[in-house]
Amino acid sequence: MLLIDNEATATVLAMPAVVAVLEQTYRDLAGGHAICRPRIDMRFPVGDGDSIYQWGSMEGGSAASGYYAIRMKSDVLTEVEYGGTRTQEKYCVSPGTFCGLVLLLSTRTGEPLALLNDGVLQHMRVGADSAIGTKYAARADARVLGMLGSGGMARSHLEALLAVRQIERVQVYSPTTANRERYAAEMSERHGVDVVAVSHARDAFRGADIVAGCTDAAADVIVGDWLEPGTHVTCVGGRPDARAFEVLDTWLRLGTAPAPVNDPSWRPTDEFLAYVARSEDPVWARHSHGRVRRPPEGPGAPRVVTFDDVVAGRAQVRTGDGDITYSERGNVQGAQFFAVAGHVYEQCRERGLGHELPTSWFLQDIRD
Repeated sequence: MLLIDNEATATVLAMPAVVAVLEQTYRDLAGGHAICRPRIDMRFPVGDGDSIYQWGSMEGGSAASGYYAIRMKSDVLTEVEYGGTRTQEKYCVSPGTFCGLVLLLSTRTGEPLALLNDGVLQHMRVGADSAIGTKYAARADARVLGMLGSGGMARSHLEALLAVRQIERVQVYSPTTANRERYAAEMSERHGVDVVAVSHARDAFRGADIVAGCTDAAADVIVGDWLEPGTHVTCVGGRPDARAFEVLDTWLRLGTAPAPVNDPSWRPTDEFLAYVARSEDPVWARHSHGRVRRPPEGPGAPRVVTFDDVVAGRAQVRTGDGDITYSERGNVQGAQFFAVAGHVYEQCRERGLGHELPTSWFLQDIRD
């Protein structure tokens, strides 16, 4: 069994490969070759009146690739006021440390193949996911990106979007001046594009062909009144406001986890399912982060199209250059992790990277 840390993952993982691997996985899901379940969160009051503990897991596998994976997160979460909005802080054990692991197994032998830190993999698979939505929903001539956020997700998203569109200008906003200016300088040098730090969120939207919400805000960040005709939107942090749902023309969903065979009627479209201990505890009123995302319904809601219908030619995302579009992955995160972790495992094996652990440590002679 191979123990793979973030350094090894960063060495072998290239964004174009992540985009290609995930797109093939979505095709496998549509064809019934792969399966997954929605993310499940288990939440508990910590007891300090402010924080909660959350165990999050997502899993899936493929008959085509022969890989299965479960991704696990262990976090203490707190929401705080910052920069005029609410943001979510998290840690494991102490501030600045985090616990996210991916266990990769073989669907052909049952063998545990690898245990991976999920940090680099996580940022890159989320960026690649947004890039796939952009590939199918944004205008072909999209050149200007409005970026909301300046952290790790904002960095991986720019790298991913550059893999599917010829971005020439980035307008980045985050509440802290130093952070957005640092992002602008670093991304300009790294990618050779014009990255400009703007002093107001509104300015990130002006003239943008693509708007990406990549913040840790527990609040509305995609402002519908600021979206211009022809814009494509993706949002992995924060959320669209009510007006955004009114002006969106098309909502592209990349996948929905399949229903269990013993209850074909049960197929929730929610991004995640949450279970809460002591639901009457006052601490829950202090946490607005993690609202369920699902395609909107009812009069005035955008037209919803699915990835499998688009690639099969049964639907198209854009009906004209003036359409405002939105893309989101749905609830197929579990499939993303077996796909990308399997790719990382193969690359590390080829290059002799990672730390070997005896497989016998993870096996036993007592039947379970």
